[in-house]
Amino acid sequence: MQFSLDKHLTFPQAVELMFQKLGDWKIMALASSVNDYVMVRNVSCLFYDNKVYFKTDKNFRKTQQLYQNPHVALCWSGVQIEGLAANKGLVIDEPDRRFEKLYKQHLWGSYNKYSHEEDEIIIEVTPKFVEIWDTSEDNYAYQIFLDFDKEEVTVKQYDQR
Repeated sequence: MQFSLDKHLTFPQAVELMFQKLGDWKIMALASSVNDYVMVRNVSCLFYDNKVYFKTDKNFRKTQQLYQNPHVALCWSGVQIEGLAANKGLVIDEPDRRFEKLYKQHLWGSYNKYSHEEDEIIIEVTPKFVEIWDTSEDNYAYQIFLDFDKEEVTVKQYDQR
């Protein structure tokens, strides 16, 4: 979705723009922190139901951090998502196996290499605040801020001509 200088985005349009930019899946940088110890690593993410999902081993250091502090940030290209992570249980225990089906479809290599059924859990990230960098049809840079709690969007022009 491109827009010109005078275009105003509604909150639903901004959410649509975010998920349009992300597509069905992306490898995103995940940042987490406990006691001012920050870690960042890549995770293979799926997007549906207006949330971000990834799987991880329940015994990994990042997972232990998420248990202690669910506040996370994810970043890919010009999209940064700040949100809350929640453990949704083992991948194999999900009733409709939706995550597993989508993961196989979009991330077969990762699914095939890193699936340990007894330890793999689904992490769901609920967006709270999002920053998107975008460019208008006139090639002006914009920052788009989405506040999910208030359901508000703010569009700020970055550069002037």
